[in-house]
Amino acid sequence: MTDIAIKELMARLEVSHERRDKELDKLIAQNEVAQAKIAIAQAKTDQELDKLIAQNEIAQAKNEIAQAEIAASFKKTEELLKNLGIHIGGMANSQGQSTEEYFYNSLVDNKRLGNIQFDEISKNLHYKKDGIEDEFDITLFNGNNIALIECKYSAKEEDVVKLINKKVSNFRKLFPHYFNHSLYLGIASFSFNEKIEQYAKDNGVAILRQKGEVVEIEADNLKAY
Repeated sequence: MTDIAIKELMARLEVSHERRDKELDKLIAQNEVAQAKIAIAQAKTDQELDKLIAQNEIAQAKNEIAQAEIAASFKKTEELLKNLGIHIGGMANSQGQSTEEYFYNSLVDNKRLGNIQFDEISKNLHYKKDGIEDEFDITLFNGNNIALIECKYSAKEEDVVKLINKKVSNFRKLFPHYFNHSLYLGIASFSFNEKIEQYAKDNGVAILRQKGEVVEIEADNLKAY
């Protein structure tokens, strides 16, 4: 190989090394840029995460403040009512008692449910026996039949379900001497909705409601239990 050829080869090698060094420097620079972008993205993610954590802590703090304010407001209301002689825990019981009293008084002078005339009436019949305890708001008696009237200030479907599925069974167990009597049921309330009324009618339960100054009784579908 001549000197000229050697020189040309060396020149080409130097150019090749320079090109490779430049490409390597370029790759290194690109990698550094990528790492910088990743670092920036990570910083943004950390900032967003910190922001979310801070927002959550603020929300929790606001919720705790709101709960404390509600508790304080309730306590203040309870104290005010107590000063007026009203106890929140007893308000529901008071409504229930007034409902029972109203419908009981309406049946005292006319002990009739549908076409059945009764001879006796009892209010809040309570009994406990063999681990079973129950109370029946209004009970009507004659020689062959008994009517159990459940009184609710505002009737719910579950009241009718309980009357049918629990009250009848408990009465039979607590008062076995009435075994041969037919049991009839009624739900008395100041407030019904159509769904509850229909459910009661479909199951042969009488409906007793206030209508003006009198009590209206729907007992066309009475069913013996």
